[in-house]
Amino acid sequence: MEELAELGHLFMTVFLSTLSAIMVVPAITDVTMEALCPGVDECSLAIYLSGFQQAVIGVGTVVMMPLIGNLSDRYGRKALLTFPITISIIPLATLAYSRSTEFFYAYYILRTLTAMLSEGSTNCLALAYVADNISESKRTSAFGILAGVGSAAFVFGTLAARFLSTALAFQVAAVLSMVAAVYMRVFLKDKLSETGHLLAQPILKQIVSNDDEVGDDKVAFKAFPSVGDLVSLLRTSVTFSQAAIVTFFNSLAEGGLQAAMMYYLKARFQFSKNQYADLMLIVGLAGMLSQLVLMPLLAPFVAEQKLLSLGLLVGCANTVVLSVAWSNWVPYATAVFTVVVVLVTPCLRSIASKQVGSSEQGKAQGCLSGIGSIGSIISPLLFSPLTAMFLSEKPPFDFPGFSILCIGFMTMIAFIQSLMITADHHHHQIPTHKIDCSDRLEASSCDHLR
Repeated sequence: MEELAELGHLFMTVFLSTLSAIMVVPAITDVTMEALCPGVDECSLAIYLSGFQQAVIGVGTVVMMPLIGNLSDRYGRKALLTFPITISIIPLATLAYSRSTEFFYAYYILRTLTAMLSEGSTNCLALAYVADNISESKRTSAFGILAGVGSAAFVFGTLAARFLSTALAFQVAAVLSMVAAVYMRVFLKDKLSETGHLLAQPILKQIVSNDDEVGDDKVAFKAFPSVGDLVSLLRTSVTFSQAAIVTFFNSLAEGGLQAAMMYYLKARFQFSKNQYADLMLIVGLAGMLSQLVLMPLLAPFVAEQKLLSLGLLVGCANTVVLSVAWSNWVPYATAVFTVVVVLVTPCLRSIASKQVGSSEQGKAQGCLSGIGSIGSIISPLLFSPLTAMFLSEKPPFDFPGFSILCIGFMTMIAFIQSLMITADHHHHQIPTHKIDCSDRLEASSCDHLR
């Protein structure tokens, strides 16, 4: 409990940041439809634009997640957390000012650019921060509690969206995002920067010979991860590589749902902001209950590999049922499956964190987030056209939820792969080249490189 108490300021930062992002989600579909296709329930342009935005954001996060995670190992979590939390204010402030067509397009561009640089960074860095401060035996529960804090923010954000007008929701979200940035800078303590802790088992292979320059610019450049560095990490641990495969297919499914679900529900059952908010509220409450109560109770007694597989299996069943939903109450009923589905991400992150040393958590979590982002790139390219096709007036055959069913197949592949993950909790030593510190190197530089 003492270890968890140290994470209080991180939990508050994550809560405020997530709250500001979530409270505008139920309204964004209506804002998009009103700006692009006013007065109709089905709009292919909105589906394609949303899918394109999601894919472009995914491209940015593939590059940025490993980089941000890697730099946080060197410069600290707090310094890198400042970046995503701060720039997320810009698109929210744009729609807080106006939701006209012109301002929507401005928001669309700003949201795309800022999310390319910051999407998922807060979660990635928060996970690394937790791993810095929590022992391995308690890490699964701690990751679950962190996810539960996010779910609590999800619930409160959804409640706010349910009762606030669209204009006020964006205004409050922009203010909360600013508060999150200020709170984090004032109160969050960075363990890495306080202890001056450097990499003990570096993933990045730094080679310094007698002819190499050893200035700050040279060393800083080598802090940037290459594709080879990430491949080296995947090859070093079989368990980590299996977790990466599961992450990819799970992200493919989650990205598909993000691209398709709201438009599917709007076309099929004429859902609007309030119905989205009600559905998200059920999902958030179920997720919060699971992560704050169920996960800490189960984690000490049930292997995280089993919890992971269970969550994926239930997620697959949930998606299949949604694809054949026959009434507007079905999405509400299946939302209770979230109690089990939300176990997937904390279990994946915990499994991955146990494959590397304490000084490599940023790189490992960033690598996993980057792999998940690849799935986020591919999913809208696959499922946005498929969704638009089967929701159009002339579909290939009469099955409005066909794209949702295909998303369920992606979750099934992730489930099958999860069964192959073994309980391996050893830190794997990454092979490194020998560092040759000649006489002309200062002792401090040599010690730093080691």
